[in-house]
Amino acid sequence: MIEIKPIRYFLAVAEELSFTRAAERLHIAQPAISMAIKKLEKEVGVDLFHRQDRKVSLTDEGRVLLNHAKKLIQQADETALAMQELSGLEKGEVRVGIPSMLGSYYFPPILMAFRHQHPNLTLQVIEGGTWKLQQMLEVGEIDLSVIVAEKPSEQLETRALLKEQMMVTVNQEHPFAQYESVTSEQFFKEELVMFKEGYFHRRVIDRLAQEQGVTPNFGFETNLIPLIKSIVKQGFGITTLLGMVIEENDQLVTRPFSEAVWLDINIAWRKDGYLSKANAAFLSFLTQETEHKKPA
Repeated sequence: MIEIKPIRYFLAVAEELSFTRAAERLHIAQPAISMAIKKLEKEVGVDLFHRQDRKVSLTDEGRVLLNHAKKLIQQADETALAMQELSGLEKGEVRVGIPSMLGSYYFPPILMAFRHQHPNLTLQVIEGGTWKLQQMLEVGEIDLSVIVAEKPSEQLETRALLKEQMMVTVNQEHPFAQYESVTSEQFFKEELVMFKEGYFHRRVIDRLAQEQGVTPNFGFETNLIPLIKSIVKQGFGITTLLGMVIEENDQLVTRPFSEAVWLDINIAWRKDGYLSKANAAFLSFLTQETEHKKPA
């Protein structure tokens, strides 16, 4: 039976491709890692690494083990956490991913309220594009994630949080400011200010463009919402944003698409993952808070 500790050592070396960096990462002596890897190779009966001129690379067998090692370590960590919680551990950590548009404008009060209610829990918030966050969730790098997905991965459990409308956003002098709504055809004739690929904001626009059979004219690409607002305000393009992002002093005008574009925003977690007490508490708190914020 293979022990978990050598698997942890193997995973560190495989990810760092260096025994020295792996030792530094794990805060142990390099000879200890080298001996553990050699013993592991003897147990499994194959070489896991190529060692040439101080360069380290995975063998074909090592790449196979790497896929299993990540799952083994994830399961071991979740088992240890479950046992700690059974013994009455009060502290814990919540690792949640949130897309930047939501993280900047909707979630801060909720996060602060949760932290106030659970001061002993550590809250780690990771910002990123929806697709990247979903990948991190699937491999266990985060425990929960807010996602905007038309078809969430079958590996994930999801719970609905919000239904938000994407709004065409222009400055006050733009002709669209006089419209009640804007068609997709009209929208794509304009120079656009957009998030980069991988963010739900961009994925929605790419899908609409594909449906229209057009190639969007992206004048600016940035994930910085204040910069997007500033560019639009100065008349160098138009964009789409969630209504929650627009503030009174932005001096921007929002109009719906003629065929409304609604986004289902969910909180997701792994189906096969252990949801710790800390994460379960955050999930329950988040669900209650978003329910209270919904219009009557």
